[in-house]
Amino acid sequence: QVQLVESGGGLVQAGDSLRLSCVASMRTFSYYNMGWFRRAPGKEREFVAGIRWSASSTDYADSVKGRFTISRDNAKKTVYLQMNSLKSEDTAVYYCAADRYSDLNLRNSGEYRGQGTQVTVSS
Repeated sequence: QVQLVESGGGLVQAGDSLRLSCVASMRTFSYYNMGWFRRAPGKEREFVAGIRWSASSTDYADSVKGRFTISRDNAKKTVYLQMNSLKSEDTAVYYCAADRYSDLNLRNSGEYRGQGTQVTVSS
């Protein structure tokens, strides 16, 4: 059973930074493509960022490019989302996702997802 546990969310002001973490349970974490998605109140789930199993490729939503950075530490079975210059429109529940065979992106939200961590940005 794959488990993904997110942490690091909170209440911040516009312009602040946060780093989200997602710890995975699977022994073969290093073979999984990973990603972050978010769901704002009253909106559909939205792709935020993805990283390939080898970290050789990353992908970002246009709305976060230049502000967010996804990274991973395979030894710790953890994927991170560094969020800088936060805006009120970044307020959402952020979910970590995993997929063994496909990239996480606009078209693929993954095989597994965590419970999420709330990020609230006050303006």
